[in-house]
Amino acid sequence: MTDRSRRAFATSLLALAAAAISPRSPGQTAPSATLPPDQAAPPLRFGVTPVILDEQVGFLGRWADWLGTRLQRRVILVQRARYREIMDLLLGGRLELAWICGYPYVQHQDRLELLVVPVWHGQPLYRSEIIVADDSDLHSLADLGGRLFAWADPDSNSGWLYPRFALARAGEDPDGFFRRTFFTWGHPRSVLAVSEGLADGAAVDSYVRETLIQHTPSLAGALRLVHRSPLFGFPPLVAGPAMNRRDRDRTREVLVAQAEDGEGRALLADLNLDGFTVEGPALFADIAAMAAQLGREPAT
Repeated sequence: MTDRSRRAFATSLLALAAAAISPRSPGQTAPSATLPPDQAAPPLRFGVTPVILDEQVGFLGRWADWLGTRLQRRVILVQRARYREIMDLLLGGRLELAWICGYPYVQHQDRLELLVVPVWHGQPLYRSEIIVADDSDLHSLADLGGRLFAWADPDSNSGWLYPRFALARAGEDPDGFFRRTFFTWGHPRSVLAVSEGLADGAAVDSYVRETLIQHTPSLAGALRLVHRSPLFGFPPLVAGPAMNRRDRDRTREVLVAQAEDGEGRALLADLNLDGFTVEGPALFADIAAMAAQLGREPAT
């Protein structure tokens, strides 16, 4: 890898990190050409984790406008680079709802309520994937033993929990299997780490990988899948302790109906999603079981 490509990759990482931290702080509201009529109601604060790609950041303001108009409330979208940051805000009552991963959901489901689950390719499901460079000599998860590996986030199912479970099930020590590991703090950065040669392999979210390739088609020929998980419940939208029952019910209703609204469908297309559906906690039972088997019981 040349110095020039390393510098380009570093610049990409910095840009992604800046986009993940700055677009919506708790004190900022999405610009709106048509403000909701109920200006006396407090805003709904909606947390978003790095499931939103850098290329989709401009979409956040339009989604906030759309949600605010349908809910008759101002909506503030808050984005953070790490799952833990959003969870701290949500559980601390500084967000009403958030789009999180299934792993932190099962850890804290006694304090959270499922609102909706995104539908992708006709199902509320996705996979964890292990990727390598297309021109590498690696063809399986086992081949990555002794190599440099990128995790996405310690609170990610696809980018941390499942790959460790798969290694443990194969009789390997997840903490000693790789020569060295590091966190990228985002699935898009894990994809870039492999494509730019800064990691031999990475664990990524199948939805994020596919959506990133739609925005950057050249990545398709640079990557190869060597392992895929079973299907898991898609990262859900959840309500935290600060969201009352009326707001929970109304927000669920609006999101489920989004696919029937012309502007809403266009926003879903930007997200590479079909819509949202209502599901129960059983959708995430497999994630809870893996956490328990790895000695990471759901928090109480």
